[in-house]
Amino acid sequence: MAEINGVSVPFIPIIGNDDVSNKKIERESTSTFDSIFKEELEKVKFSNHAMKRLESRNIQLSDEDLTKIQSAVDKAESKGAKDSLVMMNKTAFIVNIPNRTVVTAIEVANSNESVFTNIDSVVFAF
Repeated sequence: MAEINGVSVPFIPIIGNDDVSNKKIERESTSTFDSIFKEELEKVKFSNHAMKRLESRNIQLSDEDLTKIQSAVDKAESKGAKDSLVMMNKTAFIVNIPNRTVVTAIEVANSNESVFTNIDSVVFAF
């Protein structure tokens, strides 16, 4: 495996002596890597703090929930938001939009928290 900027990439040997076909395979591999890399960068991440909050508050997220949060972050980003409160069902997520990172999660129904500060937008994830 080769390592590029800290990311392990499998080495794919190219058999043959045709330089044109080798370059074509190399370009296809690079474009596939680029598209996968861009997709990974666009995914919403969870900070260690958020992961601890999800675990301690027994909040479980399905793939559908993650898709809803992703969509909410995309909407907030398109409006120029920086720090958003994303509301989904009875859970509030504070998300840093430029980093696409959930900072914390709070189950609103079972919380004494009723004030959220340092946010510039609210997005309802449906």
